[in-house]
Amino acid sequence: MNTHPKRTFLARAGLLALGLAVPPLSASAQSTAPWPTKPIRLVVGYPSGSSPDMQARLIADPLSRALGQPVVVENRPGASGNIGADLLARADDGHTIGVIGNGPLTSSKYLYTKLPYDPATAFAPIALIGAAPLVWVTNKAGAERPIAEVLKQMRADGDKLSYGSIGPGSGGHLGMELLKQAVGINPLHVPFNGGPPIINAILGGHIQMSLLPASTVNPLVQAGKLEAVAVTSARRSPLAPTLPSMEDIGAQGVNIEVWNAVMAPASMPAAHQALLSSELGKILNQREMRQKLFQQGWRVDDPSPKSLSARIAQDTATYRDLIARNKIRID
Repeated sequence: MNTHPKRTFLARAGLLALGLAVPPLSASAQSTAPWPTKPIRLVVGYPSGSSPDMQARLIADPLSRALGQPVVVENRPGASGNIGADLLARADDGHTIGVIGNGPLTSSKYLYTKLPYDPATAFAPIALIGAAPLVWVTNKAGAERPIAEVLKQMRADGDKLSYGSIGPGSGGHLGMELLKQAVGINPLHVPFNGGPPIINAILGGHIQMSLLPASTVNPLVQAGKLEAVAVTSARRSPLAPTLPSMEDIGAQGVNIEVWNAVMAPASMPAAHQALLSSELGKILNQREMRQKLFQQGWRVDDPSPKSLSARIAQDTATYRDLIARNKIRID
């Protein structure tokens, strides 16, 4: 039986006025109710000032205007983003979303034996914010030499060379392990507690190379203190347009990029997910927003949930196989 929405509303109002019990709204009526009805909590699993935090704060204001409710950024750092991801996975208030890096969505499942959430089922993809390749940097020993000669020398040096990353399972670690297999080099892994110590170690000659964000190393490369070998994306990047890609140097199949995305708990109604994706898509496709993200070292691709889902699936397969082959564990 079809019921006119206006009559249904008036009938419910009359029952309330008489103090009588009101039956719950049907699923179809709930899906068309105004949303959001209170502030949106935007969880970031990284500290204030980090790249995901800066991205979250960039999108918070325009998203707030679009939704008609405040968007409040809440930092929950720890465990390489997994603490914030777990909080998001368990959120059931219907008004919590999060900015999550690629690690918790792709590699964490295979690195941690006791991960409290399953990235394959805990989240709904909302929007891909920005992506960026890493830059393969070395000390100046290989300056001005053709890449073929640099790689030949690296192969000959074997484990006499070493590289730094911010820790096991990080993008720099997994990316270099994939690169090692692709080009036949074998530098040893040395973990550090951040990017600046890695750079200081390279400059001091304690290690020879690393994979680091373009925004971090570009000034040092331009100043002649570090040598940039290539970007870790399959194709050349507008973030470092003069550098060769992985395909250019013969590292076929290597496409390591870091990225951040807006995700929602899987329990969020589909209509609310769609609204968020639509509004964030409009925001991220604005020229001004793209320029702001580019200045922070990020490239905006297709932000749609479909594109994000494909990215998650592709990177998950890459990291799963890499982690299994190399028996990389963090627990």
